Amino acid sequence: MVDKPAGLMVHDSKLARGEDDFLADRLREQLGRPIFLVHRLDRATSGCLLLAFEREAAGALGKALMGGEVEKDYLAVCRGWPAEAAFTVDHDLDGGPGKPQKKPAVTRFQRLATGELPVPSAGFETSRYALLRCQPQTGRFRQIRRHLKHLSHHLIGDTSHGDGRHNRTFRMLGVHRMLLHAERLAFPHPDGGRVEVRAPLDAQFRKACDLFGWSP
Repeated sequence: MVDKPAGLMVHDSKLARGEDDFLADRLREQLGRPIFLVHRLDRATSGCLLLAFEREAAGALGKALMGGEVEKDYLAVCRGWPAEAAFTVDHDLDGGPGKPQKKPAVTRFQRLATGELPVPSAGFETSRYALLRCQPQTGRFRQIRRHLKHLSHHLIGDTSHGDGRHNRTFRMLGVHRMLLHAERLAFPHPDGGRVEVRAPLDAQFRKACDLFGWSP
């Protein structure tokens, strides 16, 4: 497992738009050996990224991922306060650009904390925000981000599916990243046993939490 920083693409793709700096290339150069990615994280997402040194191990882990044997926990900050402390979004999503076919997409959410900022919003004197734990049960393109948009609880810092007004508020307060972090992975090791790994929050995400006195 590696702790991917926010803002770095995992590998080259159609979304790279001329970029030439990728995490996979950095690791291959640093380690001097091939690596095989088991899954992906968006450029703006930080945290746990699973990889393998052997093709067979990557295949076994990929099979476990497809079979629902891998647990993935993310932390996110969204606009508004979701009404329920725990809820599930079951909303089909397409595969992204050039892939219009919709497929089942399910994400479980848990509201961990709520807070307000003294910034007027929608006729109210304050703006409300929530810290969520997100557990995607499927692996669709930008699934958590798009499910939060579907709920109108947009992810803070998301420039594609978020709310620009709230993104600007956080930028003015010194938070300049998308607030989605892959905090935890638990998976069956190809050689036996179960492994659990965690990635700490970076300084920017902690700064956002400090605005509300949250301690995730």
